Formats: sequence, structure tokens, C-alpha cells
Amino acid sequence: MAAHVRVFIIFTAAYFLSYFYRSANAVIAPNLAQELALDASQLGLMTSLFFATFAAVQLPLGVGLDRVGPRWVTSALMLVGATGSLLFAFAHSLAALALGRALIGVGMAGVLMGALKAFSRWYSPHRYQMLSGFLVGVGSAGALAAATPLAWLNETVGWRAVFVVGAVLVAGVAAAIAFGTRNTPPGIPWSGHAVDLRVLRAVFCDLRFWRMALLVFFTNGTLLAFQGLWAGPYLNDVYAVDALTRGNVLLLLSAGVTVGFLLSGWLSARLGLAKLVIVGTALFIVTQLVLALHPPLAVMALTGALFGWSGGLTIMLLAQPRYVFSVEVTGQATTAVNLFAIGGAALVQWWMGWLIALFPSVDVRYPPEAYSAALLVTAASTTAMLIFYWPMHRSDR
Repeated sequence: MAAHVRVFIIFTAAYFLSYFYRSANAVIAPNLAQELALDASQLGLMTSLFFATFAAVQLPLGVGLDRVGPRWVTSALMLVGATGSLLFAFAHSLAALALGRALIGVGMAGVLMGALKAFSRWYSPHRYQMLSGFLVGVGSAGALAAATPLAWLNETVGWRAVFVVGAVLVAGVAAAIAFGTRNTPPGIPWSGHAVDLRVLRAVFCDLRFWRMALLVFFTNGTLLAFQGLWAGPYLNDVYAVDALTRGNVLLLLSAGVTVGFLLSGWLSARLGLAKLVIVGTALFIVTQLVLALHPPLAVMALTGALFGWSGGLTIMLLAQPRYVFSVEVTGQATTAVNLFAIGGAALVQWWMGWLIALFPSVDVRYPPEAYSAALLVTAASTTAMLIFYWPMHRSDR
């Protein structure tokens, strides 16, 4: 197998696992709530720890990727994630679940950014844009595995067994990255860059950075908060569907995300990256408004797929720093934007739980109005950030 193909496949496998873990709690949330007597606020906070620790790692991760390279940084972090998966599998308290979830977040923190850093060295700028979209598209199929297949496995062997097997797979892919990939193509030496805080200062002082970062905070944050957790309780509480139906609807939503990711690179190369982000975000806002109205289940399922597809298109915000900042600091610039993307997922997921918990529950079920309130807040916030991002469309060539 050609080395450049192997690099793509291994990093994509890692991202598949990362996306599985970030989405899994949407399916097993009712089980977790029942077994450990968790309310919506506790469930939201515990689940959001994946994204909180993921975000906390981003800035030092960027320095590590630029200095040491993705080969060893990504694989070492993934071993932490494997440990967290085992702890989560054997947890019998909220504290243990929370610690396991937090360690999984640390472990997966370097997967996407490591892949983008590797791709920036292995592929030309044009192929980088295309392959970045393919990476997140194919890798996001992990969310498909965290839908109907996980619902079936949960009913068959239980969620604890799933997380044990997941730990083994994560450790295996970590070994594949360490021993099956390189930081650079053969014949090109790796030259790491020393830590220079001036680089981050320049990034954070650039207004274009804030336009990207604040928009991705709410686009990626809302997408992952809903797909990764609240879509499950939304279906359970508003529509009272069984676990398999819930899994099927989540599968459709996740399929939309996957298609959006797959098409994002191709479409951005033709329409312009910023223009695609603007169109995708506008449609993403509309779907949130429709979901807030609680349409019939069939309409909701189709809207959910459109929600996933349009949200998936906005992933190109993570590729945009490659065209704004120099390639030598791609790791730090991209992880700085990703800090807001994942930080948004952590905070939006938590905030949605806090808003939902303000409404009275009956048998751990919340009224439809609770989910309407949460979705209307995310739609309004995303709209405000889209207006702020708007001038970026001038950067398209």
C-alpha cells in the first residue's frame, strides 16, 4: 500500500473512533440516566466533559503538533482515551463516568488536528482541501455506528461491553499511527518548530480568526451537542419512541452529517469555502427552527438529516486557517479554531441540558417546550455569529 494512502486510511480510522465516542451517549443516555439516576443537567454536564477536556488540550496540542509532529502526539493521546473507555465501561457512579468521559476526550483531542497537520505535509493545498472533507466525511461514519448498531448492541450485550471493545480498538489504531505512519513523506525530513508564543498572539489578534472561531463555536457546538446527546432525549421525550426507532432516526441524522462532510471539500473547491460555510449555516439555522416546532416524526427525521447535512458543510471552518495563516503554523492556527469548535460542543451541550432542566420533568421525561427553548437559543446565537462572519466571503477567490 502506498504510504500516502496508508496515512489517510489510518488517520481516518482514528477519526471514525473519535466520532463514535462523541456520539455514543445520545443512544445510551436513557440507560445511563436510569442506571445511575442522572437528571438532564447531570447527563449534559457529564457528556460535555468529552468536549471540555478535548478543548482544553487544543492549544498545547497545536504546539506539540508543530514541534513533535502528529505521529507520536496523536498516538500517545489515544492511549489515554483507551484508558478512559475502560474506566467508563466499569463505572458505577457519576464521578467515575465523568472521569472516564473526560479521559476519552483527552484521548481523541489529537485525532482530527493530527490528521490535518499530517495532511498539510503529505498533500498539496488543493488535495488538502479535498482530502480534509473526505477525512471528516468517512470518519464521521463513526456516528452511524453510534446509532442503530449501537442501539442493537446496547440491547444485546450492553453498553459496558461496547466500551471495553472500543478501548481495544482505540489502542490498536494508536499503535498503527505510531508504527505505520510518518510525519512527512519519505525523503523529506521533519523539522519541528520551537514554541513561540508570538505565533498564537498573532493568530488571536487577527479579526479573521475571531470570525471563524465564534461561528464554529455555535455551528459545530450545536451539531455535536444535538447529535452527540440531546437528539436522543428529544426523541424519547417528545415522540416517546422505542430504542430501535430512536437509533434509526439518529442514523438518518448522522448519515446527513456524513454526506455533508464528504461533500464539503468538493463543494468548497467549486463555490468558495466561505460562501459554502455561509449557505450551510443559514440552512442549519432553519432546521433548528423546524425542530423546535416538533413536526410529525417523519418530517422530524428528514429535518434531522438536513440538520446534519447542513451542519456538516460548516466543518470547512476547520480547514480555513490553512488559507489564512502560513503552513508552518497550521497546527497552532487550526487547533486554536478547533478550541472554539470543541469548546462550543462542551458548553452548548451543557447549556442545553441546563435550559431543559429548568422545565419540570415527569419520570425523567421533559416537556416538548423544554427542547423548543434550547433549540431557539442555539438558532438565535448561530444567526448572530453568521452575521459577524459574513465579511469572510470576500476572501474566496
